[in-house]
Amino acid sequence: MELLQLLSHLPGYRVVSPAGTLTGIPISHITADSRQVKPGTLFVAYRGVAVDGHRFVAAALAGGAAAVLVEQDAWARPPQPAPNGSVPVIAVPDGREALAYLSAAWEDFPAKKMTMVGVTGTDGKTTTTNLLYHVLTAAGKAVGMISTVNAVIGDLVLETGLHTTTPDAPDVQRYLAQMVAGGADVCLLETTSHGLAQHRVTACHFDVAVVTNITHEHLDIHGSLEGYRAAKARLLDMLAVAAEKGIPKTAILNCDDYSFDYLKVRLGERRWRGYSIEDHPEAAVTARDITCLPDKTVFTVTGPGYQFEAETVLVGDYNVSNCLAAAAAAIEGLGLSPDAVRQGIAALPGVPGRMERINEGQPFTAVVDFAHTPNSLRRALAAARTLTEGRVIAVFGCAGRRDVEKRVLMGQVAAELADYTIITAEDPRTENMADILEATARAMVARGGVESRTFERVPDRGRAIFRAVQLARPGDMVLALGKGHEQSMCFGEVEYPWDDREALRSALRGQPLLTLPTAQQN
Repeated sequence: MELLQLLSHLPGYRVVSPAGTLTGIPISHITADSRQVKPGTLFVAYRGVAVDGHRFVAAALAGGAAAVLVEQDAWARPPQPAPNGSVPVIAVPDGREALAYLSAAWEDFPAKKMTMVGVTGTDGKTTTTNLLYHVLTAAGKAVGMISTVNAVIGDLVLETGLHTTTPDAPDVQRYLAQMVAGGADVCLLETTSHGLAQHRVTACHFDVAVVTNITHEHLDIHGSLEGYRAAKARLLDMLAVAAEKGIPKTAILNCDDYSFDYLKVRLGERRWRGYSIEDHPEAAVTARDITCLPDKTVFTVTGPGYQFEAETVLVGDYNVSNCLAAAAAAIEGLGLSPDAVRQGIAALPGVPGRMERINEGQPFTAVVDFAHTPNSLRRALAAARTLTEGRVIAVFGCAGRRDVEKRVLMGQVAAELADYTIITAEDPRTENMADILEATARAMVARGGVESRTFERVPDRGRAIFRAVQLARPGDMVLALGKGHEQSMCFGEVEYPWDDREALRSALRGQPLLTLPTAQQN
């Protein structure tokens, strides 16, 4: 594509240098990584969380970049690398936003060619997205899915990353283009707060936006709960500027969540539908007669003009709420039949790393769950209480270089709801692990916990899981919490292979799966 053709899709830009025409400049590649620059590349520089891409403009020019985009505020501040005078340098208000629009234009705006459903929230995004995938499949739709676990494009399943986040904009748009080429009718796109704030899902032209809940998380990035809530609400704002495709733009809100009133006001006169397990008066879709059994949950879904009994292998009231989110999105947002929803909910076999049972013939229940926020930890432990008459033994940690307030909140939850807790590593990164464990331990003591009696510290996560298994008696439940489906753990600045499910299996077989040598954990 020609440079000027690509630039025509940006919200705004200005030419920094040279002052001549931009016509007739072919672009063969777009990237924000200077290491991927080759002749004919359009290099996009932006200020990242840890690295400022403007530092690599000179390297991009040396690599043969045909043009460079910079952020106008950043480029105005010295010192700056001197651009090659023969290469156009274009300034934009936001480099990440520009990269998203350029990536969409490069792929011929694939989101305009499918029905797009965005799912966001602190907890329940992946489960709700997977429920919707099975509902749409039951309805006979050709559906693609991008979640924090993987991307599903026809029969192809692609991993989307080591840690839970939305892929970067070029990857998102490439996945969407592959879905269009494969004949997909609908795309389900799980959208994290990072993905929204960093424009990874900009130009995705959503038709239905689902918000599962907004609770304490990522305050290190967004500054406050209000800032985090505003980042999530951007998904609703995107409905107003999305391309029209013949179906009404609809927001799906959790009436039981504290965010409901805020989001409803933010939507104004725009179309929304609510769901509730607490029979909220403003909910269109509700659940009644909830029966939680050890191997399934049964409940009645009621909506305007329909009622049906639903059954799922998922456990806990919070998963009933996720089922309702999917039901509301499918019926009220996409116009699918209640019967397709019933079939889809029943068809979901479970979600990797979400209350996933690990069975090696042991006389107690062993579960891996992704609970890594105060709210999801509370929900997982509360659900565990309904699934066992024995003790609940929890293993969890708190990530380094992330929201430090969670360490206290999660310690308080564990002290209240678990019979015994082992606090351990969870991506300590460059922080001292002992400091992280100490913050959680102090919170547990403040809530009545007694070290060595109701909780202990085991820094190596593999040893911690093994310790929990050794403590378990017949009828107990062991929960390895916080990592779920993730395939790595970060020590220092290095990602090391790690899988809680394999660690739990190994522990149940009598062999601890060690994380790293102790010296590398501190």
